[in-house]
Amino acid sequence: MLSANESNSPVAAALYIRVSTTEQAELGYSIVAQEQALRQYCEATNKVVYEVYCDRGITGTSIEKRFALKRLLNDAKKGLFQEVLVWKVNRMARVNLDLLKIVDELSRHDVGFRSITESHVDTTTKHGVFNLHMMGAFSELDRNTILENAQMGLKQRARTGKHNTRAPLGYQVAILSLSGRKRNTRIEVVPEEAAIVRRIFEQFASGRGLRSIANSLNRDGHRTKKGNAFTICAVGDILDNAFYVGKIIYLKYLDWNKKRRKGKNTNPIIADGQHDPIISEELWDKVRFLRQQKSVVSEKRFHGDLLLTGLLRCPVCGSAMTGSRTNNKDKHGNLITRFYYSCSKMRSSGAVVCKANSIRKQDAEDYLFARLKEVLAKPHILRGIVRGINDRKVNSVRPLQEELAAVCSGIEEINAKKNRLVELCELDDFDRLFVTERIKNLDSDLYQLHARRADIANMLTGDYTEPVSYETVRSLLGRFEHLLRYSNRDQRKTLLHLIISKITLTSDKKVDKIEMIFDEMTEQHFLSAAPSSAIAEEGAFLFERKVPDLTNRLTITI
Repeated sequence: MLSANESNSPVAAALYIRVSTTEQAELGYSIVAQEQALRQYCEATNKVVYEVYCDRGITGTSIEKRFALKRLLNDAKKGLFQEVLVWKVNRMARVNLDLLKIVDELSRHDVGFRSITESHVDTTTKHGVFNLHMMGAFSELDRNTILENAQMGLKQRARTGKHNTRAPLGYQVAILSLSGRKRNTRIEVVPEEAAIVRRIFEQFASGRGLRSIANSLNRDGHRTKKGNAFTICAVGDILDNAFYVGKIIYLKYLDWNKKRRKGKNTNPIIADGQHDPIISEELWDKVRFLRQQKSVVSEKRFHGDLLLTGLLRCPVCGSAMTGSRTNNKDKHGNLITRFYYSCSKMRSSGAVVCKANSIRKQDAEDYLFARLKEVLAKPHILRGIVRGINDRKVNSVRPLQEELAAVCSGIEEINAKKNRLVELCELDDFDRLFVTERIKNLDSDLYQLHARRADIANMLTGDYTEPVSYETVRSLLGRFEHLLRYSNRDQRKTLLHLIISKITLTSDKKVDKIEMIFDEMTEQHFLSAAPSSAIAEEGAFLFERKVPDLTNRLTITI
C-alpha cells in the first residue's frame, strides 16, 4: 500500500462525508465543514482528492441506505484511489461491526483508511488498526448511550399517554407550536377517516370477513393512510390497533429493524392516551373476542409444491400470483382438486382491484422446464437470446447517460432550493414551520435522487453495458437447468426463487417471458457446485463445472 512518502506521485484520496438529519444543525457536523476540513488536510499532506462521496441526512446505524458509501466501496474495488479520509470515525459507521467490515473490504483492495481529527486512526500502521478497533468500540458505546437516553424520553412520553409514532388512519398530528427543533403537537381526529375506521370495526363485529371488508372499501373508493388500496392485512392491522379505543401501546416490538415481527415484546408499555378514541370499549371488546376466535390456524390440507408462487405476474395488474385451488366432483361423484396460480391483489383486496386471472399450476410449471430445455437444445434460439441481451445493453447506455444528467441536474436544483430556504429562516418575520416542513420534503426527494444516481453510476462503470458471450449464457442456463432437474422439491423451489425474478403472462394467460438474474453470489454458492458422483456416472452432467465469473448481475430473458 503506497503512501504520500513512499511514492513520487501524490496519493489519490476519496473523501467520505456523512451527516444525519439531526446532525445537520450541529456546529462542525455540517457537510460544508467536513469537506472543507478534509480538503485542507489533503493540501497539507500532498494528497489529491479523487472524489467526494457524500451521504446527506442518513444515519450511521446501517449501511443499507448509504448509496454514496456503496459507490465508494465499488470504486475501491477498481483501484481508483489509495486512501479513504473521514473527518471522524463515526462518520463512516457508528456500529463497530459495520466499521470493521468496511475497513476490511478496503484493505483487501489495498486502500487505507484515516480519520483526520483522530490522528492515531490510520490503517496503514499496526497501531493505527488497533486504535481503529478501540475508536469503533467507543463510537458504538456513544451511539448506544444516545439511543438509551432517547428511549428513556420516548418511554416517559408513552407512559403519560403521548404518541411517539405516525398517526394512524383516522388521526392527524397537529403542530401547536414550534421552538427550534422542539415541537408541541397534539393528535386530532380526522372525521372523514374516522368514519372509515368505525365502518371497519362495525362490519367485522357484524360477522363480515377481512376480504369482504377490504373489497367493499375499495369498491367505494376509500384508501389507506398512504393512499393504497385496502388489503386483508391493512384491515387486520386496524382491527388490532388499540389506539382507536384511546390506548397508547409502545415498544410492542423490540429491535424492529433487525427482528421485525419476531421481536415481539411480552411486556410493552400500555397507557391511557391523551387523544380521543374513535370506537367504544364495547365495540373493541367484541372485535377482540371475534379476532381471537378466528385466530386458530387450521390444519394445512395441501402439502404440494407450488413452485412458482410469487414469481408469476398477473397479466392485468402485474402483481405476484399465489396458489389457489378448486374442489369439484366428476360425474361419478369423486372429488377432484385442481390447483392454479391467481392474482394476489385480487385475493387480498377483492375483485374491485383486479380479477383472478388464474393459470393452471401444471401448465405454468411444464412450460418453464420445457422452455429451458428448448433453449439449450436449439443453438439458434439461444443465439437470438444472446443478441437480444447485447442489443439491450448497447441501447441502454444513452438513456442511462441522459437520465444521469437529469438526476444530477435535479440534485443541484434541490440543493439550491434548500439553500434559499435556509436563508429565509434567518429572517425574523418568516414562517419557520413552513420552511422546516418544506426542507423535510426536499430531503425526501433528494434521497431518492441520490439513490438513483448511485444505481446509474454503478451500471455505467461496471460491466452492465459490456457484451456477454454465447458461451457464458449457455453455461449459466445449462447449470441452472441441470440443478433443477436433480434437486428435490424444497431445493428446486429455493433455486427457482433465487434465480428467476419474474414470469410474465400474455393477455390470454399463457406464459410469455421468463426473466432470470445471475450474479456473483448465485454463481459462487449455487451454480459452481460439482455434481454428485452418481449423476456424473450416468453421463447427465453435460456442462463444464466452472461457470464464468460474474462481477455484476446479468439478466437473461427467455
